[in-house]
Amino acid sequence: MGRQDLADALDAELMERLLPTTAVRAMGVWLAGPGAGYAAGVGPHAVTYVPARWSEVEPWPGRFADRSLTKAVTVSRDQVVAVAKEAVEGGQWSLALTASYVWGQGRTGYGPHRLKSVLAEPNVAEALSRAGRALPKEGAVTAYRMLNKAVRGLGPAFFTKLLYFLDLAMDAPGAPRALVLDQRVARVVRAHAARTAREIELPSAADVAAWTWSDGGWTPHRYEVYLHWVTAASEQLAASGIGWPAGNPDLLELALFDGVWDPATGA
Repeated sequence: MGRQDLADALDAELMERLLPTTAVRAMGVWLAGPGAGYAAGVGPHAVTYVPARWSEVEPWPGRFADRSLTKAVTVSRDQVVAVAKEAVEGGQWSLALTASYVWGQGRTGYGPHRLKSVLAEPNVAEALSRAGRALPKEGAVTAYRMLNKAVRGLGPAFFTKLLYFLDLAMDAPGAPRALVLDQRVARVVRAHAARTAREIELPSAADVAAWTWSDGGWTPHRYEVYLHWVTAASEQLAASGIGWPAGNPDLLELALFDGVWDPATGA
């Protein structure tokens, strides 16, 4: 079997197995404890940022804090969705990118400089517009494909955040929903894939898992696999009796990002 054949076999196994009992148990404990505030939706989930550090970034969301502030403030997913709605209505795709980027970067020091460079790219407005308009009509994977390697400096760890918020802002009817895929989430799925590959005695188990679930640069196909797996796993949790809400795959994305479950140890 070639490497792609092995990857396809592993993907099929992951879709068949979804989450093990240890993961379901860990998700239930989290939902009853630290994650209880997200049972009705992840909109309140917030990150901190320092407005003054973003003083050279334009456009700036009017709903965000004034950039004269030098102390850390918070911005929630709900707030970013509100900005994205305004951006969609006004065709201000760069504004939606700024809001999602600030939320995704938080207090990381190099974020403002990187975003400023991305927004200065000559093709950024056209690329964002094409993907944004395609999202509700052709779905998340097509929009991902349009942004993949389209704008210098804008990688999938950040443009999937943009697609996620645009999806919510547009209330896009397509399935699967756009979700965030970044390095932290990919590493959890990679560990799960590696363990699954070993259990089924797949040749070159570790290499295949590392290749498919790398730290970045995911292909549109890989994003599609991710969306289907998270959506199905979320439905599994909703049917498990732990109180997991139905129709909220982004809750599972948040739990994976927060390291609620460690596939390497089974905890």
